[in-house]
Amino acid sequence: HVQLVESGGGSVQAGGSLRLSCKASGYTITRHCMGWFRQAAGKEREGVAGLDSDSSPTYADSVRGRFTISKDNDKKTLYLQMNNLQPEDTGVYYCAIDGRYMKDIQPQDVPRFAYRGQGTQVTVS
Repeated sequence: HVQLVESGGGSVQAGGSLRLSCKASGYTITRHCMGWFRQAAGKEREGVAGLDSDSSPTYADSVRGRFTISKDNDKKTLYLQMNNLQPEDTGVYYCAIDGRYMKDIQPQDVPRFAYRGQGTQVTVS
């Protein structure tokens, strides 16, 4: 039984920072693709960042240089460090994981991963 639990969301002013965490249980994250996608009210899901099976990162153009994705295999936790947040970053952020071996993923692949968490709200004003 795969479970992903996100935390770290909140409300910040423009220019602020947040660090999201995603704890995985019932699943090993080593060599598995993981990532973050978001969904703003009334908009479609948008892939934000991902790690392929070799832990190579990919970022959406809108967040590159501001967001950093990383993971700790021992803690089974995925992170998203978000700096210089802007109002357009507002939305529900979801963690996702997929057991297929995949290389060179793109951000738009992340919303299609097999499992996702319940999401955490990020509001930037």
